[in-house]
Amino acid sequence: MTDHPDELPQLVSPYADIDERDVETSLRPAVLQEFIGQVRVREQLGVVLDSAKARNQPPDHILLSGPPGLGKTSLAMIIAAELGAAIRVTSGPAIQRAGDLAAMLSTLEPGDVLFIDEIHRIARPAEEMLYIAMEDFRVDVVVGKGPGATAIPLDVAPFTLVGATTRSGLLTGPLRDRFGFVGHMDFYEDDELERVITRSADLLQIPMESAGAAEIARRSRGTPRIANRLLRRARDFAQVRADGHLTREVARAALDVYDVDEIGLDRLDRMVIEALVRQFNGGPVGVSTLALAVGEEMQTVEEVAEPFLVRAGLLARTPRGRIATRSGWEHVGVAMPNDESALF
Repeated sequence: MTDHPDELPQLVSPYADIDERDVETSLRPAVLQEFIGQVRVREQLGVVLDSAKARNQPPDHILLSGPPGLGKTSLAMIIAAELGAAIRVTSGPAIQRAGDLAAMLSTLEPGDVLFIDEIHRIARPAEEMLYIAMEDFRVDVVVGKGPGATAIPLDVAPFTLVGATTRSGLLTGPLRDRFGFVGHMDFYEDDELERVITRSADLLQIPMESAGAAEIARRSRGTPRIANRLLRRARDFAQVRADGHLTREVARAALDVYDVDEIGLDRLDRMVIEALVRQFNGGPVGVSTLALAVGEEMQTVEEVAEPFLVRAGLLARTPRGRIATRSGWEHVGVAMPNDESALF
């Protein structure tokens, strides 16, 4: 009892000392040995970095490709940390003019790491300047216009470019060929995601059972970023509607609240596959028509929902359009027509 009955007792949250603004940064591994998953890429990258440190030279330029959320940015930070170098971070869409790139390159110190996310979206004039900078460590700054324009060569300190892309097929051949190491990152297995979630829970001081971690991992679509996001939302649910401990039952109830089903489909995923089955009889149907049916932009359906639906075996892309597979029909709970040829 308190001395003042009108005052409610103060509840102390076990998460009170965690600043949500710093969550993403605090969950990133600091060194290569702490990075979970991507065993092949991690081994190859370790050899590249160790050999560069032994020669006391910057390593070759590095390209990391793969779907979003698999740790490309984290690996870029680790590369700089392993080399003991400073890192400059930018993105392809932010570099629209060659002058923007020249200004950035001219401020680099010897051995610095330049990280360009979504490098396939860099503007073409800047990309052409980047070719020379990557090979010869210089840029040509054009002064003036027309016949009187003059190209002034400007030396650039030796640096390592780390590029990240979710669509490696959009990279031009000349740019791709200038990377000395290309690492392709794959989706994670459930046991790897469990380790990611357990590590994050320890850092965030979240009481959690291994079964709770397994439940979240199973619905995380093979992606650590999604796993960490679902962990934080399950933590919120456990704090508000349970005793703060993340058990399998609490995790399952939390993910149901946030519309994440048993295999990781969210609301948009289910809308797409249900529209394909119920409205278009399983397809084939064009992606623009499918996007109209679910009230989303075509790019959102094509880049956000479709990749996981295809990977999960629920949807297939064909020359005539999108079709629902037998697993897609079963997931929606609708019996597939006996004559499957009628669907194509």
